[in-house]
Amino acid sequence: MRHYRDKLSFNNQNGIATVAINNPPVNVLTINLINEINEYVLSLKDDRETKVVVFKSLHETFFLAHLDLNVINGTQGGQAASIEFNHMIMNIKAMKQVSVALVDGVARGGGNEFVMACDLAYGTENAAFAQPEVHVNIPTGGQGAVQFARRMGKNKALQALLLGNDFTAQQAENLNIITQFVPKAEMDNFLAMTLGVISTLEVRDIVMYKEIIATSIKDEDAGAELELRYFLERAKEQKTAAIISAFLKHGGQTEREAKDIQGIFVDTAAELSK
Repeated sequence: MRHYRDKLSFNNQNGIATVAINNPPVNVLTINLINEINEYVLSLKDDRETKVVVFKSLHETFFLAHLDLNVINGTQGGQAASIEFNHMIMNIKAMKQVSVALVDGVARGGGNEFVMACDLAYGTENAAFAQPEVHVNIPTGGQGAVQFARRMGKNKALQALLLGNDFTAQQAENLNIITQFVPKAEMDNFLAMTLGVISTLEVRDIVMYKEIIATSIKDEDAGAELELRYFLERAKEQKTAAIISAFLKHGGQTEREAKDIQGIFVDTAAELSK
């Protein structure tokens, strides 16, 4: 595992980068950690080999605690650090790669906002998610309230933000805070399967769907227009013609599709790699 500066360490295999966060004593989002995350995320801008970035914690109890309370003040330094934190959230959201939060501990405040900035998020039975900012006299500072409103709707978001209570991974899945609850014992196999599929795609495939989804959430008609534009462009590619030809040869558009579409895809890939 290659060490990257001070608080992050890395492992990169088959297009999947794993980033382990270690900022003792409790993985608080200090300005140094924020700067390291920003530096790493921005370094991936032109990386076409890395398709997936998994963020995990080396701390037993915390995924990420919250933004460092020492920077929440009116000083110039404090305000600058808070803005850098906000930039970190935006940088994660803007990544070309699929970002994944693997949460096996507590993620509150900025920690939960980090989780929601990622494209995919999986939580174990040890995970807890919350936005308790109102109890220290501030609103959420990294799009927490924005995300709660968009994911939960008005009444559930308001209750969650005014109470600031913890949600389990199962509750978080039901509220769309995370993608899925996965028991810790099953997590490695689950990630190998799920991320294994995604890592075989091209970065442009990931970017394409991120763009269509982001546009559609804002404006359904604009999303439909963008989707059609991508569809017509991709339909003209030689790669598309080759895949369709092999897919039909191996039983596409026949009875085999009903029971074994994955098998057709496997045979198609084998043919194309000859």
